[in-house]
Amino acid sequence: MATHSAVVMVGVKKPLDIHQVPTVKPQGDEVRVRVEWTAYTPLDLHQNDGGLLVTHPQRLGDGTAGTVVEVGPSARRLKVGDKVFGFTWRTPQEKAHQEFCTTNEYLFSKLPEGFTLQQAVTLPNNFVTVFHTLTADLGIETPWPKPEGYVPENASNPILVWGGASSVGLYAVQILRYYGYTSIIAVASQKHHSKLQSLGAKWTFDYNDPHVVSQILDTSATGIPKILDCIGSKEGSIKPISKIAKARSKVAILLPVIVRDSSETEDPIYEMDVQKAAEWEEGVDAAGVRTHYYLQNEFFKEHLQPDIMYTLLKEKIVEPNPQRIIEGKTLLERAQKAMDALRRKEASGERLVWRVSDEA
Repeated sequence: MATHSAVVMVGVKKPLDIHQVPTVKPQGDEVRVRVEWTAYTPLDLHQNDGGLLVTHPQRLGDGTAGTVVEVGPSARRLKVGDKVFGFTWRTPQEKAHQEFCTTNEYLFSKLPEGFTLQQAVTLPNNFVTVFHTLTADLGIETPWPKPEGYVPENASNPILVWGGASSVGLYAVQILRYYGYTSIIAVASQKHHSKLQSLGAKWTFDYNDPHVVSQILDTSATGIPKILDCIGSKEGSIKPISKIAKARSKVAILLPVIVRDSSETEDPIYEMDVQKAAEWEEGVDAAGVRTHYYLQNEFFKEHLQPDIMYTLLKEKIVEPNPQRIIEGKTLLERAQKAMDALRRKEASGERLVWRVSDEA
């Protein structure tokens, strides 16, 4: 059986390793993609340093960008040679941090003309997270195709995006603007405020400001009905948000709850129950976001990555995250350097992007 190289976690916070794994031939509507570029997400660090939902040895990665090299007999949309990018995560054969990924073609978008794979790979996981969270957790409609002249109900009601300069936050602000929401509040460090305002934020606040909670509350006499926490830090985001959320507010928090961050000297501590993370006012609907359930929405399953993600990027309604390219002579060196940079929080307002396969 043919094999290829894959980046593998072999133990909690241990150095990454390379294993030879089976190269899976596509069946049905599957395609096999030579993975050329990927980008780390916080989940990769949570799994590597905290062992979150991991059975060792385990392959890493859910952001895939590369070239289709083989198609299954039922594949109709993609063909050999297509440049694609997608959110792939369910089984070992789908993971991104390996030379080949085999999965259903509905998990991929074609690469629009004028964009690189390095740019496009910053979208899939976090773009999908935004659409899933808005619809499933916050009750915000995202009709597709968007009707001409569409104006959402309560378009002027404030929506708070805490962690606006994170990858999820950047896409959330842009997608909310696209759907006509005019009172977007973004919380991020001061250096990102101009960027967030250009993307659609009406108000921007610095989470380092000791008065940030009162400043946000001053924007609306009736409270903030929809809140998206893109950080999930117990002390850094959830506790201040719990002082902002009032009865009938909906709060969506990216999981896991980070009780203590991973660092060079300390191991992380996580919690999965957002109700335990803060004192919530009665009537607040706070939920943890579970992006991996998005395929339960049949429309999103067929259209979110192949159609919606492709179109919003192609028409420049959303722009890719800025990228920091992690260099290295080998697949393992690049993967380890990027993981170490993620742990040290070297990226701010940008994604750590690195090459997987060196094959031309």
